[in-house]
Amino acid sequence: MKTFNDLEFKQDIQRGLNAARVMFDNGYGVSVIIGPHTYGGEDGLYELGVLGKDGKLTYDTPVTDDVEGYLTEEGVTEFLKQIQNL
Repeated sequence: MKTFNDLEFKQDIQRGLNAARVMFDNGYGVSVIIGPHTYGGEDGLYELGVLGKDGKLTYDTPVTDDVEGYLTEEGVTEFLKQIQNL
């Protein structure tokens, strides 16, 4: 089971943020970002989006129907667990 500590963030200079993406064995994945213009980024919090089997953001899962912002590391881990269990 992947947790926040398994994410590998890379700096995206063009968009001015740090980003991590990971796909899971069930075909879903996540995009986790933090930066000055993300939901919670100015407070050191993370924004998470669910990725569909095509690797693009999806808004149609039992976990969430939107991006989730203002997440702590623990909050990100909770979403990761739910998504891996889909």
